[in-house]
Amino acid sequence: MGVVLQIDKSSPFIGSLLVSQYVKKDFQLTIEWGKQNLVTTEGATFSTASSICRYLTRLAPGLCLYGNSAVEKTEVDYWLQFASEKLSCDSEFDNALLYLDRTLGSASYLVGAALTLADLSVWAALRVSAAWCNAVAARRVSSGTLNWFNLIASQAEVTEAIALLPGLKVTPTEQAKKEGQRDEGKFVDLPGAEKGNVVVRFPPEASGFLHIGHAKAALLNQYYQTTFDGKLIMRFDDTNPEKEKADFEKVILEDVKMLEIVPNVYSHTSDFFDRIAELCEKLLRDGKAYVDDSPAELMKQERDAREESKHRNNPVEKNCEMWREMVKGSGYGQECCVRAKIDMKSDNGALRDPVIFRCKTDEHVKTGFRYKVYPTYDFACPIVDSLEGVTHALRTTEYHDRDDQYHWFINALGLRQVHIWEYARLNMMNTVLSKRKLTWFVSEGLVDGWDDPRMPTVRGVLRKGMTVDGLKQFIVAQGGSRSVVMMEWDKIWAFNKKVIDPVAARFTALEKEGVVPVYVAQAEVSKKMTAKHPKNAEVGEKAVWMGPNILIDAADADTLEDGQVVTFINWGNLRIVSVTRRADGKVEKVTAELNLENTDYKRTSKLTWLADLNEAPLVPTVCVAFDNLISKAVLAKDDDWKSYISRDTRHETVMLGDPELRNLKKGEIIQLQRRGYYICDEPHAPVSRYTGKASPCVLFYIPDGKEMPQPTGTKGSSAAKATESKKETKGRTAKAEVSSKASSGASTAELYALVGSQGEKVRKLKSKKADKEAVDVEVKALLAVKADYKKATGQDWKPGQAPPAHSEKTTKSEEAKPAGGSESGQLYDLVAAQGDKVRQLKSEKAGKEVIDTAVKALLAVKADYKKATGQDWKPGQVPPAQSKDTSAQEKVQKATTKESGAMTQDNMAANPEAVNLKVQIDQQGEKVRQLKTGGADKNEIAKEVQNLLALKAQYKEQTGLEVSGAARKPEKKKKPDVPKPTPKLEKKQQESSDIKHKTRLGLEARKEENLSEWFSQVITKAEMIEYYDVSGCYILRPWSFSIWEKIKDHFDKEIKKMGVENVYFPIFVSQSALEREKAHIADFAPEVAWVTRSGQTELAEPIAIRPTSETVMYPAYAKWIKSHRDLPLKLNQWNNVVRWEFKHPQPFLRTREFLWQEGHTAFATYEEASEEVYQILDHYAFIYEELLAIPVIKGRKTEKEKFAGADFTLTVECYISASGRAIQAATSHHLGQNFSKMFEIVFEDPETQEKVNRCILKNSSVSQ
Repeated sequence: MGVVLQIDKSSPFIGSLLVSQYVKKDFQLTIEWGKQNLVTTEGATFSTASSICRYLTRLAPGLCLYGNSAVEKTEVDYWLQFASEKLSCDSEFDNALLYLDRTLGSASYLVGAALTLADLSVWAALRVSAAWCNAVAARRVSSGTLNWFNLIASQAEVTEAIALLPGLKVTPTEQAKKEGQRDEGKFVDLPGAEKGNVVVRFPPEASGFLHIGHAKAALLNQYYQTTFDGKLIMRFDDTNPEKEKADFEKVILEDVKMLEIVPNVYSHTSDFFDRIAELCEKLLRDGKAYVDDSPAELMKQERDAREESKHRNNPVEKNCEMWREMVKGSGYGQECCVRAKIDMKSDNGALRDPVIFRCKTDEHVKTGFRYKVYPTYDFACPIVDSLEGVTHALRTTEYHDRDDQYHWFINALGLRQVHIWEYARLNMMNTVLSKRKLTWFVSEGLVDGWDDPRMPTVRGVLRKGMTVDGLKQFIVAQGGSRSVVMMEWDKIWAFNKKVIDPVAARFTALEKEGVVPVYVAQAEVSKKMTAKHPKNAEVGEKAVWMGPNILIDAADADTLEDGQVVTFINWGNLRIVSVTRRADGKVEKVTAELNLENTDYKRTSKLTWLADLNEAPLVPTVCVAFDNLISKAVLAKDDDWKSYISRDTRHETVMLGDPELRNLKKGEIIQLQRRGYYICDEPHAPVSRYTGKASPCVLFYIPDGKEMPQPTGTKGSSAAKATESKKETKGRTAKAEVSSKASSGASTAELYALVGSQGEKVRKLKSKKADKEAVDVEVKALLAVKADYKKATGQDWKPGQAPPAHSEKTTKSEEAKPAGGSESGQLYDLVAAQGDKVRQLKSEKAGKEVIDTAVKALLAVKADYKKATGQDWKPGQVPPAQSKDTSAQEKVQKATTKESGAMTQDNMAANPEAVNLKVQIDQQGEKVRQLKTGGADKNEIAKEVQNLLALKAQYKEQTGLEVSGAARKPEKKKKPDVPKPTPKLEKKQQESSDIKHKTRLGLEARKEENLSEWFSQVITKAEMIEYYDVSGCYILRPWSFSIWEKIKDHFDKEIKKMGVENVYFPIFVSQSALEREKAHIADFAPEVAWVTRSGQTELAEPIAIRPTSETVMYPAYAKWIKSHRDLPLKLNQWNNVVRWEFKHPQPFLRTREFLWQEGHTAFATYEEASEEVYQILDHYAFIYEELLAIPVIKGRKTEKEKFAGADFTLTVECYISASGRAIQAATSHHLGQNFSKMFEIVFEDPETQEKVNRCILKNSSVSQ
């Protein structure tokens, strides 16, 4: 009997493949790779995972994979259903995993005492589950389940089945095979590699998201894994507790899954900490390492000078003693580190006694506070590579200098050798890949997060439209080259285009701004079905609507001429009857007529269009294009990378989209005809019940290695050629425009800014792949203005270097200017000069007092500049040519007409005495103000005022200028001439005035104009709130309190149905109780109100006013709960709490004291507590939506937002449309055993009678 098992290459049934390896010995079984999963036999076909597995196992009854009895067969059926439903559903996975943990707690297999189909099906479901990987990384899987998983994975048949899974996808056609061979780079054979025995590893550090450099490393390792039928180890390098975070481990696992990489083994370096510490002690005992307490700076100096440390020749006993201090984490131990004793005279800096162990007291994400000493990556890496059986360590060439160090550790410790194979790291133009720099972009808000399309992270490029296949093809094309080169992004996007072009559906969108209506005579409303892709019918069909009223792009309309025949894509040829233009030359409307019988499309322009019909409304769409974050293509080693950051890198265009875009899903890649490829980032959504607004379809532009296409200039259009001619003319005039600006008497600061703006213009043209002629014109203009700058200043233009305050070389235009110039220009140069002076003093390491005086002078002139211009001083920013302040202009004119001996702001920078006088005047003025406000003696004040006037007179004598900011009499403002109202108008005004003063019961503020004032008037004029004299506290008037009573009555009735009883606990909390909670829970910050006195007597210990009640209630729970019979304990209290951790209170939303309900329940099992957490959340949602008519969204808080100490927190959030923000409405927390451990809430185990189990606690709250 012959059976054919077909496995889908893109989505294989792994369980079926596993079973096939067991049963293939009992009968003839053929395995084929195709496009679907099914079994075909004589007269029957099975296509579901369960049916295939059942059929195959029944063909080999001797293996007993289906069980040995009716009971076992029933259990196997249950686990098959469990694998396909519970384990495959993300929302049910956690509960399913708990059930699996309990089942495998004391058993080796799921059914009976031997391996069955149940084990294979459940294992297969877990292996492809991201939730399983996350649970393993978060250490939420019991040891029993992990041991079972590894046991199944170690079976020979399972290993054979996994090896059969396809690696990189290969296009089936011969042409694609040829293209793949042509694109594939050169891969060097691994030294000593044997098929089936190669082990490689990918060791990321969990301190950030994976970027494309990591992607190359991971994919190269996977390439050799599949090529040699080897094993890939995914190992987290967690040797630095200061950097690693559990959140990053989770996202890295998700990134690896996105890349379709399936490691054979997951591990952590921390799994080997004990063994690594033992090997460190071995080096100390063998005299090959020593402990050093030298400061880090001294250690660096000694290594650079190749001088030995004073501790290098310590006796073994002293080294061991110092090592023990490190292990304890003592104060002295934290000052020490362990260094390998290699060669301090070596030309290779990596061999000059590198640090191999250091003392850190931070909490480790996996081991907690168990260890106080941690190995360095360089020391741990060769050890763990050897211990884990790695045969080939793939490392980038930047680690080349450390290879000798790597082998020294292997030889000194007597470990198995590992081959090192080097490859070039991936360097991309206009990009930084340093985690530190990428983190800076995120923290500074220059990007929306790690998955921002401008970020070079795996998530960022995938969100921008990169496909995994495109990325893989690009990496394979690079091969194993060791040549370090800078790659252009265009190349990687060109690979991606090959993947998406054959399958991207074609749609249409028009720019909303300036869209032009076209009236088509004799056209009727109709629709036809056409292919989404002209060359691939499998992509499907779309509806194209036609009618008398259509829309086209304004740029396209500008190319049309009367009598012209134009092809409207997906419709046919139309003849343009007339083009109506406005006075400014722009097209207002177009009239056309059908010419469908004309099928000559070769010599016509091609236009995209959309019908403007009620039957098929257009979809609001936003197209987003991104620029590079770094403006310079290749950053030099000494470049300040922050000087080349582009700020304006996101460009949005509002569009009118094809009606078919309404059905677009997130992540779907399409092509907008004549505009390029796009990926759907946010699907279109109708009007939301939460926001009252519809959401547009947001599309991100996907680069394709070429210039971003524009809707104009299609082939065959004479008008389009005319448009191109206009562009060339505009380009030719660019140089003349820039030159005219440079020669119009610009100051050095203006020239500096002009060079910067022209340079940015050139960079943008190059990044957009503009025409060479246009780029050349702008480059020549840039060189011309740079020459003008050098002529004016005597130095070359450099980014970030402010122009000199005064140049020895002056242009004719500068000689013609008044001696003083404009006040803003003078002050700008003065700030620049004083800044140069401060930098010079610091570089010369002048005295602190001298530097402080110069800094104060700099701040003073910066303040004068801001007062004169209304803006902060920035290097390279052109100051306003003329001050808006009339008095400032008069002051400048007065300064320029002084005698030649008078000093101006421009040459004041050369007189440090004047600067020091200005500082003294400011200090003396401040002293006078303090005396006046402090109520000092009049004589003393008069004396200091005289000193101030004397300093001012001295300043004026030296500079010829009044002190900036000196007191002056305010000018009297003339009252504007207001015409007297006519008698009738006067009467009306009087009447309106009377009406206004009669009542103010209505709202006087509009919500759209002043939300906070409107809200305040609503709650006060509705007699709900009265303000109180303590900030953040409010009086609840009867109307508002009655609402709270109705909420209270409803919820109280519901929770009593659940068996909850009401209690009341004291409002006061002892300081020790709060500190106890703080000591046990990370991120707990009790910002509470304290009672410190009783009358006039200070309390021995301050008492807190209850911010929440865990620390008050749980000590009582520990007394009341003794046995499992005391559970569950369900208590609730209606009370008030006080919170003091915020600055801007808002009635009903954020107050210092508020009424609330808090329920605290204790259970014996995790499942009972979880069930109630969700039940309470449903009750909260009902209150908001049914009692208060406020729509809310239920969800789960992130790890950072959850309640400190909780396992997880559920929440209902409501949206405030007026402010565009969401607010937390109520929360329900699953506290797990965290608080029960803290307060020792235990109960007797019903079987062992021992007090070992801790209660599972649940807490929930809603506030008024």
